[in-house]
Amino acid sequence: MRILTVTSSYPKYPGDITAPFIESIARALSARGHEIDVVLPAHPELNRPASDPFRFHPYRYTTQDRWCRWGYAQSLEADVRIRRGSLLLAPLATLALRRMVSARLAARSYDIAHIHWIVPNAVPLVDLFRRRRLPFIVSLHGSDVFLAERSSILRLACRFTFVRAGAVSACSADLTRRAIRLGAAVDRTHTVPYGVDIDLFSPGKRSGRTRDRYRIPAGDTLVVAVGRLVKKKGFDCLIEAIAQCPGTRLLLVGSGDLRQSLEEQTRGLCASVVFAGALDRENTAEALADADISVIPSVIDSSGNVDGLPNALLEALSSGSAIVASRVAGIPDVIEDGVNGRLFQPADIRELALRINELRKDSVARERLGREARRLAVENLGWDATAKRLEDCFVQAKTLASH
Repeated sequence: MRILTVTSSYPKYPGDITAPFIESIARALSARGHEIDVVLPAHPELNRPASDPFRFHPYRYTTQDRWCRWGYAQSLEADVRIRRGSLLLAPLATLALRRMVSARLAARSYDIAHIHWIVPNAVPLVDLFRRRRLPFIVSLHGSDVFLAERSSILRLACRFTFVRAGAVSACSADLTRRAIRLGAAVDRTHTVPYGVDIDLFSPGKRSGRTRDRYRIPAGDTLVVAVGRLVKKKGFDCLIEAIAQCPGTRLLLVGSGDLRQSLEEQTRGLCASVVFAGALDRENTAEALADADISVIPSVIDSSGNVDGLPNALLEALSSGSAIVASRVAGIPDVIEDGVNGRLFQPADIRELALRINELRKDSVARERLGREARRLAVENLGWDATAKRLEDCFVQAKTLASH
């Protein structure tokens, strides 16, 4: 198929950690023989190599590079509200998006359009696809549904778009249910979990260099957590739990709006935490492989925002880590407590500390959980499986459009 992909985030250069799952989806579909054009916002750091198997069509919405604040995980403040600057840019970005998509539709015949995030991308493009009689599917990733749930205007716009979409994919069962509540058709809405690069995130990346790089004492249990430093990731709860776990050292990998407050919390609790900042994919894979325990402490934040299915969870599974994760959103879809990880109630600091301490003292359990985690990733969570499920969505959309 010739696929027109529309996204507002994408790794800006090889190794960039901005929405790597979007690139992985595109590569998996390309590997299955599909031709892909990618429409995305312009950005001064966007520098994709000529060897990429698809074509990029960035749209400019401002003449000043310093005003390029649309997409690429820049539009939301702490992942709970749209930044004021992004709101001001929204009309310009929307017009530029429509112009670019119109140009692509005029220049080439596509079989399907694949739109990531219903807002801000799918809603303003519905009329263009209908005019060209081009079937489209919408892939939901969490923040878009969260924003729609909190605005009556966006709810109406999303309902209008869902009704006209040939299919809808969501990365977790929880997100699927929320999409249906917003108006997505039950028979056209599918849970399509993210995949993971099982070669990059592998126990074979274990080297011990992470301990050397961050001066983790040989006798300490290394706990690794990966993610943007925003409230829904639950890192404040994890830091408080780590303060109750003697002989552990937390390596927190990621950047975000809450770094300063988390560092202040760490100092106040005298917790053993190392802030690594954002790491590239290779170093992140090495850190997860070197971890004794990987923790995904996701919570439902005060505004109701929650992860769909965290990429960090899938990467930890594939790395063969012993995982401790909160029982929220899409996490219980893949973690069976006591089989391939341990679960705890979200924001329950006492239970989280208990789970970490149990695994800290039991190397046999850590090895068993890590082995089962890796097995699940290899057998069920490769990106090719995700691409096959998306192909089913494409076929459904095309079939509906032909009737």
